[in-house]
Amino acid sequence: MRYMLIVKSNGYSEAGVKPSLEFIEALAAYNDSLSNAGILLANEALLPSSSGVRIVYSEHAEKPKLTVGPFAEVQDMFTAFTVIEVRSVEEAIDWALRMPISKEYGEYGIELRQLCEVENEREVPLTIALEVELRDQIGMLIK
Repeated sequence: MRYMLIVKSNGYSEAGVKPSLEFIEALAAYNDSLSNAGILLANEALLPSSSGVRIVYSEHAEKPKLTVGPFAEVQDMFTAFTVIEVRSVEEAIDWALRMPISKEYGEYGIELRQLCEVENEREVPLTIALEVELRDQIGMLIK
């Protein structure tokens, strides 16, 4: 199962304040441990929303509305993400709880979300169809 650890933005990250060297080293060690465990799939930091563009599609408008950052809703944004592949939600939570936090820059939050496994959803109907066909063939052999 793949999970995304989403690091929520705060006023400091949105202002572009760089974390301390101590925090950067702790985060590098954490990322090394994810890599050494063979579960790290992706790990990226984002620039503040001042470098972004928000695209909003309204049901009544023909064209989307483009808004150039920065955006006011800091609590709805994130500043970094890590994608891991683990065996269970418990293991994902364990790794999320190990992520170092930067206490010097105010409130800090991590949101843990499971990624949709599209391949698995496609395989289920195929597997069911194959099982039905196999049962029919076995039934013909038994007769």
